[in-house]
Amino acid sequence: MGRSRSDFNWHQYLASKLEEDLPQSVMSFYRNQPFNESLTLGAAEYVALDFETTGLDPEKDDIISIGLVPFSLNRIKVAQAKHWLVRPSCSLSEESVVIHGITDSELTDAPTLLDVMDEVLLALEGKVVVVHHEFIEREFLYHSIKEHLNIELLFPMIDTMAIEALQHRKGWRNTLKKLLNLRLPSIRLADSRARYGLPRYQLHSSVTDAIATAELLQAQVRYLYSEQALLSGIWR
Repeated sequence: MGRSRSDFNWHQYLASKLEEDLPQSVMSFYRNQPFNESLTLGAAEYVALDFETTGLDPEKDDIISIGLVPFSLNRIKVAQAKHWLVRPSCSLSEESVVIHGITDSELTDAPTLLDVMDEVLLALEGKVVVVHHEFIEREFLYHSIKEHLNIELLFPMIDTMAIEALQHRKGWRNTLKKLLNLRLPSIRLADSRARYGLPRYQLHSSVTDAIATAELLQAQVRYLYSEQALLSGIWR
């Protein structure tokens, strides 16, 4: 893990997973992956996903909050948003509590990640998963499932941060800025949204961040792509 998957052979990988002996929920998730190289951005059904974690190291830290919301390019289905608090394996640090606002007392009676995993996979099933900064959601989910079930859970995602990086961190102008030690445009979620005129939310709630990510993708497609563009051109 840890490497970019923009050029990964998803067709071959997903086909190989269907031949493995996997838990029913994982097999159903893989069987219903919306992997279709002719699928357009406008025709796809999406789900924005966000985690809050105890830190930034997926091999040592834990997921403590999962938020998601299904959406299309025309509608965000807020009424169908879901949220889970997840009990970690250790106490929270003061630094992480300041960031996400979740305390140990809120997690004492929370389920473990394995307790809610079937529900989470069912909510993601059949939809294109959208995140802002794939490292968090992809790596934490991968390492958590690998540690507890000894299976791989990998699937294509759209990363709205990667889309912003392509627009604002690439090209000769930004290369020149780097050489001159000039500040590059921020690609954090709030700053990315501001470039499209989207309102500033109180972030670091997993559900709010998921909704904010869904709105950001809608704006990115409207301004940078077309609904007729192929989904396979931007997933990772």
